[in-house]
Amino acid sequence: MEINAITVKELRQSKGWTQQHLADACAISLRTVQRVEKEGSASNETLLGLCAVFEVEQKQLQVIPKPTHAQMQKVSLYSQWLLFALATLIGGCVGALIMYLILG
Repeated sequence: MEINAITVKELRQSKGWTQQHLADACAISLRTVQRVEKEGSASNETLLGLCAVFEVEQKQLQVIPKPTHAQMQKVSLYSQWLLFALATLIGGCVGALIMYLILG
């Protein structure tokens, strides 16, 4: 899981903790803390431990990936289809109403 390495380091430093102190507080290895602060990669368990120790929510530490171009195209095509279907339905209803008013 990708987490914000800079945020973790800043939170640790704001408490005046060493990497070893953070590792001990989270019950993880020093090497894990070093990897988190350098690479921003951590297991879900490590993320939960960091959140508990720093008293923050997961979303404050997680890096949310941006949608890929292919995902955006898929959403766009779905939106276009949905808009077309909605316009067709509304057009049919309006047409039926007009016919009812004229012939009724």
